[in-house]
Amino acid sequence: MGALSGLRQDLFRDAFAYRPLAPSAGDGPVMRRLPARIRRYAVWTPHAVVAGGALLVLLIGAGMSSEVFGLVALVFGAVPAATVLMTLVRPVLAFWASLASTPFLAVLDGSWGGWPWSPATIASHLIVLTVVAARTRPRAAFWMWLLTGAYGLFAEAVLGGYYASDTAPLMFVSAVALLVVALAQVRRDAEREVAVQQSVTAVERDRRTLLEERTTIARELHDVVAHHMSVVAIQAEAAPYRVENPPPELEQAFATIRENAVAALTELRRVLGVVRAEDYEAPDAPQPTLADLDGLLGNVRDAGLEVDLAITGAVRELPQGVELSAYRIIQEALSNALRHAPGASAKVEVSYVLGGLGLRIVNGPARGLVKPSPGAGHGITGMRERVTMLNGEMTAEPTEDGGYEVAAFLPVARDETA
Repeated sequence: MGALSGLRQDLFRDAFAYRPLAPSAGDGPVMRRLPARIRRYAVWTPHAVVAGGALLVLLIGAGMSSEVFGLVALVFGAVPAATVLMTLVRPVLAFWASLASTPFLAVLDGSWGGWPWSPATIASHLIVLTVVAARTRPRAAFWMWLLTGAYGLFAEAVLGGYYASDTAPLMFVSAVALLVVALAQVRRDAEREVAVQQSVTAVERDRRTLLEERTTIARELHDVVAHHMSVVAIQAEAAPYRVENPPPELEQAFATIRENAVAALTELRRVLGVVRAEDYEAPDAPQPTLADLDGLLGNVRDAGLEVDLAITGAVRELPQGVELSAYRIIQEALSNALRHAPGASAKVEVSYVLGGLGLRIVNGPARGLVKPSPGAGHGITGMRERVTMLNGEMTAEPTEDGGYEVAAFLPVARDETA
């Protein structure tokens, strides 16, 4: 029942459906090398090949029959050619038309040699089988080959009598052709599936990297905010003791501030604490700031990257989140330069402006014998996450000399300046 269901679905259901052959995609390895003007016409190559096959069948049908003339000769060559052309618009119907027209064309031929096949119908049926198999799937190709063999044996045993038959050679040649088409289809489907899986894997890898970077940012924010909230709670608790005979209203206000700070700290730890791994330990040392850039640049220079630092504007202390994000952006940009541009030089520019902090990290092209390390660009993703978190702007693009430039602006309101 399953086999018969597949047969009905492939060769009987919507057998008369209009399915025009679309132009080729034009993205193959050969197509991409062609000029654009030629590529515009090269996408119709499959249609031209089918039309060439129809012309060949027409010439075979008109030239191989010596006993028919005039309109009959035209029909003898035109009908097989028409079934070949039909594969361009109605492929399944073309198979049935090719199979049904063979005995009538054999009768018109009059030679009865190779019943029920004639040279024209053999050529046309081979082309029809190949084109229809290429346009459907391997299971349909198997059914067409099986029905062709059953039809040939029936015509030979029941209708042909003592006449010779070309069914066996036709079955062998068609089996080879259909096998080649099926293998090509299997390979094409496998390549398409591999491409899809690679695309999905790349997307999942980007998402995982993005999630890991967000987790790192959340951990750092947790440490920064938790520190400040703890300071607020401690100062609110100690403030009443620094004033002699404080009024009850002031004591109540400081108590309320402390309670709110403790409640906020508890909620913060409850919400953001879930991003910590079981083996994660908060760093004992304070988080790095822009004041630690000299140490970072010293480590980078020791690793072989020549880097210069330029600071413009009035240097001031910024919010800890901005300082930490700026430090991490510079750190990641210099790490990318080390990996992807070995032997190059880099320059770091830090600009303190009225509305925030500007960063520019630019490196030259790779030099020397060391090959650049391959990478997927996840460091850029992490930097963008940090800038987006602070409502900033960032660009990362290659330079004209073959290097790379990362520029970011982190806005800081006046009342946020530490």
